[in-house]
Amino acid sequence: MNRLIAVVFILLYSFYPVSAQAADLKLVVLGDSLSAGYQLPPDAGFTTQLQKALDSRGHSVEVVNAGVSGDTTSGGLSRLDWSVAPDTDAVIVELGANDALRGISPEITRKNIEEITARLRERGIEVMLAGMLAPRNLGPEYADVFDPIYSEVAKAHGALLYPFFLEGVALNPDLNLSDGMHPNADGVAVIVENILPKVEDLLAKAQSS
Repeated sequence: MNRLIAVVFILLYSFYPVSAQAADLKLVVLGDSLSAGYQLPPDAGFTTQLQKALDSRGHSVEVVNAGVSGDTTSGGLSRLDWSVAPDTDAVIVELGANDALRGISPEITRKNIEEITARLRERGIEVMLAGMLAPRNLGPEYADVFDPIYSEVAKAHGALLYPFFLEGVALNPDLNLSDGMHPNADGVAVIVENILPKVEDLLAKAQSS
């Protein structure tokens, strides 16, 4: 009887899905609509496609979508503690696009990005900043102050940097929704392909820390 129970247990365990087992790392994407999956099917958003890409490369990681459409850096900062759980190992910060679209002072954006990064690093969490560029219709003076924020904050706090989240996608109508600002499923696939090596660097840092 005991032998029969043992065999049944082994068979059940063998068919238990690997995805249901606890991942070694937790990666949170703290962002806005660009990473939240705005107007996309559940399987087409950034975090879902990134999860699939990491799974296919053998990474034991859970990717958590902490994106809120319309969020600014101020909003991200205000919800930081409850959006990033205590057991988080790494965070991708994808915020700032809505600051620029609203013409918020770059100094406020810098202060918020810096505080988000500093607080996460103080918690022992590895951070990657996914940069944004200011719309050029705001003028060169605005862009000259806004654009360097991410690289300078990353350098100051030992965070990784992916310079422009929408690299290869921005202004390409084939890769964006009809609004011309949010990536469609194909656009998200391009973002994931481009950012994947840097995400793997982030996970390696989290694994070794």
